[in-house]
Amino acid sequence: MPAHKVCNLASTKKLKGNPNMSNRHSLVRLNRTFAIAVIAACLSPLVQAQAPAAPTPEQQAMRKEMEELNKQPDPAGTGRFAAMKEEVASLPDHVVYRPRDLAAMGSLKLGVVAWGNGGCSEDAASSRFHLLELASHGYLVIANGKILSGPGAPARPQQQPAAQPPAQANGQAAPQLPASRTRAAQLTEAIDWAVKENQRNGSPYFGRIDASQIAVSGFSCGGVQALAVAGDPRIKTMVLQNTGIFNDAAPSAVMSSEMNLGKDALKKIHTPTIYILGGDTDIAYKNGMDDFKRIDHVPVAVANLLGVGHGGSYNKPNGGAAAQTAVSWLQWQLRGDKEAAKMFVGKDCGLCRDSKWKLESKGL
Repeated sequence: MPAHKVCNLASTKKLKGNPNMSNRHSLVRLNRTFAIAVIAACLSPLVQAQAPAAPTPEQQAMRKEMEELNKQPDPAGTGRFAAMKEEVASLPDHVVYRPRDLAAMGSLKLGVVAWGNGGCSEDAASSRFHLLELASHGYLVIANGKILSGPGAPARPQQQPAAQPPAQANGQAAPQLPASRTRAAQLTEAIDWAVKENQRNGSPYFGRIDASQIAVSGFSCGGVQALAVAGDPRIKTMVLQNTGIFNDAAPSAVMSSEMNLGKDALKKIHTPTIYILGGDTDIAYKNGMDDFKRIDHVPVAVANLLGVGHGGSYNKPNGGAAAQTAVSWLQWQLRGDKEAAKMFVGKDCGLCRDSKWKLESKGL
């Protein structure tokens, strides 16, 4: 959802109007990771929002926790290749995560992961721990947006009051579909750029990318963006995290224009796909599980990291357990890694034995 709608939810403390998101999934009961992300969205320098009411003690605590997270340095990741992030002039409105020393990869080619951010926000550093972890395993991860939090982020200016929407004849604000800060098309742009850089003489990526190893991924609204481009024939796998297409029409209270996607989009998936959800306390749980049940034409799995809710493990060291599962899926699906496959297949599979996880699959 767009940042200003997330802020509205933060002030009301409940998700209203969506039959698939019951009041028991109110914002105050979401885990702190997602709540911190809400505060971050509200503070974004690019959000045009009304002056907020005085923050509650809980909101103040979450803001302080977010500030502490932003002070943490970028980790190098646990993979073989210490990772970094950067903005690249030739690819505006994106942030590139990659191994710091490309030469150290030797003959191993980079896989590509195009990433949509939670809330479809333009803070491409909002899941930096997770994305740096992927990059450390030899992936070129390209996130929509710019570096707006953590190391390398610009100072935040004072927020300005937003312009009021046009009024209807009855004096009420006219309903509008809020525009997202990022677009699903940016995922396609990221793939296009990577393929061209692989072929461009003088590029640091010249000959270093395997164009047969391309994935799309995303968190929450960013996962819906990934689903919107699922028909791209270059995509070899999808990793959809804490997300799912709304079972019914998405209510305007939680909806961004990027979430205006129907279940028919699932038919465009043509590659093995995994949903990584946060258990039944994840506000995307019902939608993601419904997607899983409907997909019957490609191999598909859903892995629930029990009890973490919608915020997943993004702010845990190196992206936590969900990042490790995403890495294993990528290694298996893009590189044919048989050891990584053991996380998902066989009666004694890694996730099957781990009490923190519940794995379901079809056709693997």
